[in-house]
Parts: sequence; structure tokens; C-alpha cells
Amino acid sequence: MVSLARKNLLEDIPRFLVAQAGIMFAVTLVTLQTGVFNGFTRSSAQLIYNSSADIWIASDRLVQIELTLPIPLAHVRLARKVAGVERAEGLIFSGALWRPPTGEISRVRVVGFDLKGQLFTPNNVVQGSLNDLEQPYSIMVDRTNEKALNVEKIGDQAGVNSLSAQVVGFTKGNNSIVSNAFMFTSLENANTFLTSGQTSNLSCRLPVGSEELICTNTYSSNSETDTPSKSPAVPSKLVASDLITYILISAKPGENLPALKQQLEDTLPNTRAYTRAELIKKTQTFWQSRTGIGFVLGLGAVVGIIVGTIIVAQILYSSVSDHIKEFGTLKAIGASDRGIYGVIIEQALWMAVLGYIPSTALCYGVAAWTYATQGILILITPISVIAVFALTVIMCVGSAVFAIQKVTRLDPAMVFKA
Repeated sequence: MVSLARKNLLEDIPRFLVAQAGIMFAVTLVTLQTGVFNGFTRSSAQLIYNSSADIWIASDRLVQIELTLPIPLAHVRLARKVAGVERAEGLIFSGALWRPPTGEISRVRVVGFDLKGQLFTPNNVVQGSLNDLEQPYSIMVDRTNEKALNVEKIGDQAGVNSLSAQVVGFTKGNNSIVSNAFMFTSLENANTFLTSGQTSNLSCRLPVGSEELICTNTYSSNSETDTPSKSPAVPSKLVASDLITYILISAKPGENLPALKQQLEDTLPNTRAYTRAELIKKTQTFWQSRTGIGFVLGLGAVVGIIVGTIIVAQILYSSVSDHIKEFGTLKAIGASDRGIYGVIIEQALWMAVLGYIPSTALCYGVAAWTYATQGILILITPISVIAVFALTVIMCVGSAVFAIQKVTRLDPAMVFKA
């Protein structure tokens, strides 16, 4: 019986290759669809993965990593005084207008971080050095965004809001499907870019019955000019009233993170503290559940599974139909139904394995090419590889069970008909 399954597969090589191509298409479709969904989910929190911070402090109005309100830099100094905090660093993450010398304008996400800090670093700097960001108005962008930002090499210049910036390096792999291109720079540079062409209005008030002075810093913008203006010689140092987006916290070894989070929230007004895992989950849940993007990609993965099952079912059903007389002969000479079903199921397993291996290799190649050329992450993890293989086996065996029904209703006497 074992050899019969292989003979059924290999007796007509061209037909076998066409059948395997169909299964490869089905497996590739499922793998790439699930990989795109996983890659989208991970890339939505790309900024968080670039940090080693134990706790992220943000405004209590935070919705997800890219949708929040700013907090004052003074909170960083307060955070450093909390027991259990080893390091506290500010991070700016905000949108700005990108003005290349030629071509269309676009939006970028300005990422300003402490160059002397340890809690945030852009991944994979492939050209230039992070030390180069100490220069006034120096920036780094990702290689995959070269065309979108219209920059090609170190030394190229572009306008960020109303100021001129110079590219001093490139990264690789710092890209998010759901975000504008990332632009890395120092805290001082980022603050200057974001407030360029704006008039600062700092106002403070003392609420009745409170001893805490509340200050707000608002800006009126006039940066929508046609050309970048001349930059000041050196960006100004940040002061307590300047606004940042996040405070990154490194806890002392052995510190209880839930307790430290509560202490930080009690110390810093109008803030919320998140562990790294909590902020990743909150961001990914937002994109998966509260936007149509997650639904569409999830639907694509489900459709891939359905289409794959249909393709495999058609192939196996056709194979059983072509050999219906042979199965009838086996039943006529006394072969048990269990033995015949074993032939069909084993045939399905062979088709699953022989179709899965080359399609998985193809998917890895497509994912690597897409990431290298487009910066789009198609995430194929060991867990997803195992899951897709199990799904492939289930599809093939399930389809075999469907095809078996034709043999179940087979009358052995048909073999002897003229």
C-alpha cells in the first residue's frame, strides 16, 4: 500500500508537477499573507523595539505609540529622583514636514534621542556614525526611504519644517508600514526642527487649593513657507519647559516594575507608565482592532487558507477520480476500506511535504528581497513556519477525507462492467 501511494503520485510526472505547483501556490499564499500580517503587527511598534527601556512614561492621553500628547522635559528630572530608577532619558517622537531640494514634499517622523544615553539607539547604522549626530542639524534616515525622501548619499540636504538639515548617515531596518519615514537626530536638533517657525507661548497657573504650578507651552506655527530658512548656528539646549514625547526608564536590578510604575505615575502628574511589553501590546492592539488595516490583512490570511484548501481538495479529488477503477479493483479483490483510505491519506501527506518545502524556501526569498528593497517586513518566524506546515498537513488530509467519500460510495462491480 505504501508503494501504491507513491506510484499514484509519480506515474504521470507532468501531472504531478502541475499538482505540486498548485499546492506550492496555496502554501506560498498562506505563508506570505500571514507573514505580511505578522510583519505589519511588529512594525507598528518598531520604535519600541529600538529601545532597551524597562518602562515608558507618556501622557495619560496616549492611544498608541504615534498618538499621544507631549509632556515637559522637567518630568525627566523628577523621574530620576524616584527610588528604583537607574536611568531616565527623554525621547521626542513627532511629525514634521520634509522639503527635499527637488521633488515632492512629504512627512517624516522626527525621532530625537539622547546621544549620550543608553536606552534608545537606532538599529543597524550601515553608513555614518551616531557620533555624527552631535553636529548641528544633522540627521539619519533609513536606506529604504531614499527614494521617498529624495536623498542618496551622506551630505545631501533637505528642509525639515522651516530649517535645513544635512544627512550624516543611513540605517537599515528602521521602518514601519503604518508610519512615515523615521528621521533620527539629537534631542536638541529635534526640538529645534519641531519648533522652527513657531512662536512659543509659555503660560503657568496655580489651581485653587493646590501648591503645584501647572505650565503649558503652546506654539503658533508659521512654518508653511516655500523654502527652509537659515538655521541658527547651534540648536539651543533644552530647558525644563520644553516638550518631549516619552521618558524612558531603566529600573535598578531586582526592582518590582508594577510598584515602580505606580510610584512614577504618582510623582509625575498627568502621565501613565507602561512596561515595554504593555506598550507594544497597546500599540499593536490599536492597529489590529481599531483600524481597518488589521482587519483587511487578517481577512487576507483567512482567504489564503480557504483558497489553499480548495486548491488542494481539487487536486486530490481529481487524482482519486482518475484512479477510481484501480481503487474499485482493490475493493473487489478484498482490500479493506482502511487500507484504501491509508493510500489516499498518505498520498496527501506526500503532496503536503513536497509542496511545502520549496514554497517555504520561496517565501523566505521573497521576504528577504522585499525587506532589502522596500523596507517592508514580511515576518516569517519559526512558530509561523511550524504553524503553516501543520495547516498544510491539515488542508491536505482534510481534502483527502473529502476525496475519500468518492471511494466510500464506490461499487466494486463497476470494475467488471464493459
